[in-house]
Amino acid sequence: MGEVQRLVIDRLGHLGDAIAQGPQGTVFVAGMLPGEVVEGALTGDRMTAARIVTPSPARVKPPCQHAKSCGGCQLQHASDDFVAGWKHEVVAQSLRLQGLDAPLIADVATSPAASRRRATLSGRRTKGGVQLGFHAKGQELIIAVPGCKLLHPDLMASFPALEALVQFGGSRTAEMQLQVTLSLAGPDVVVTGGKVLDGPAQMELARIAERFSIARLTWEKEIISQREAPVIRLGAARVEFPPGAFLQATFQGEEALVRAVKTAITGAKRAADLFCGLGTFALPLAADAAIHAVEGHPALTGALEKAARNTPGLKKITTETRDLFRRPLEPDELKSFDAVVIDPPRAGAEAQCQRLAVSDVPVIAMVSCNPVTFARDARILTAAGYRLDLVQVVDQFRWSVHIELAARFSRVK
Repeated sequence: MGEVQRLVIDRLGHLGDAIAQGPQGTVFVAGMLPGEVVEGALTGDRMTAARIVTPSPARVKPPCQHAKSCGGCQLQHASDDFVAGWKHEVVAQSLRLQGLDAPLIADVATSPAASRRRATLSGRRTKGGVQLGFHAKGQELIIAVPGCKLLHPDLMASFPALEALVQFGGSRTAEMQLQVTLSLAGPDVVVTGGKVLDGPAQMELARIAERFSIARLTWEKEIISQREAPVIRLGAARVEFPPGAFLQATFQGEEALVRAVKTAITGAKRAADLFCGLGTFALPLAADAAIHAVEGHPALTGALEKAARNTPGLKKITTETRDLFRRPLEPDELKSFDAVVIDPPRAGAEAQCQRLAVSDVPVIAMVSCNPVTFARDARILTAAGYRLDLVQVVDQFRWSVHIELAARFSRVK
């Protein structure tokens, strides 16, 4: 460990670590904010045991009692205004690096505290009981979070059920993952890393699920118990979702993204929804437009198709199961649409954007959870004659470094 150094924090990196310039170059300092003067010993490119000499005006007392130990949140020590501004700037910087200067909407749509409707917790059986919670910062240690300020109260209420599952089906030598999602029927729980089940063990787990009113329990891809089909509401539709299916993290974040997409394609009569998932956008949009929904996972298109069939008052929805990474829609397939909605995973949609770039689609609404791949794909479209009209930053992963956004592109004639 080197001698104690005093540094001034320049900025935050994309992973939330503070960055300063030390005597030998860039230094990373966890838990600090731009403008702060800090002191500590340097170990390689990191400052350890850093002490704040001069705090930032943006520094606040973390609202959660677990903030210092739990690794679930990275930015509770920063004010809401600072976090919103930082996320806004991350998106703007990603676009600038691609030569783009997009008109970003000033306000960031931030989900409130205690609003996360799904989370993956870690569990382990111990000699005296169970451990259930999130990992400690940079460690494998599991931190219990009974006072978590991030999760929805109804999700917090499922903790006794999750602890019972760990107690019965967990191990002292291996860690379990428990993904819990709120549904209209109650919590949906998907477990991985649990012990191998025989017949009596399956029956006991089913009894635990019944006792704690778990809507559905899936254990290593096998449904053990289903008291009632887990359902979420998307627009006017009720959608029964498969175990582990992707959902937006908060109701409020989902509403912000849907609102931005609706505004982007206002007036469209026939639209394609690419990487449609369960129909997060397709089902609300079908109130006003015919939708062709495309997704690579047949369980998701099947759930969407069933929900559309059982929801009166919607325009026509057609579905297609197709790997858009390997087989993007071609320009001749896109010509019948007056708008396209595209919501790819973190890797972005480079191949599909290359095909959109040579199409005549008038309007594209793009949703992204990765500003870097979004900027790359945006550059493909703008280089081919699309204009990036606006970008709405959405923060539904409160106090974390994750960022989502929705953008509108229009074909320049």
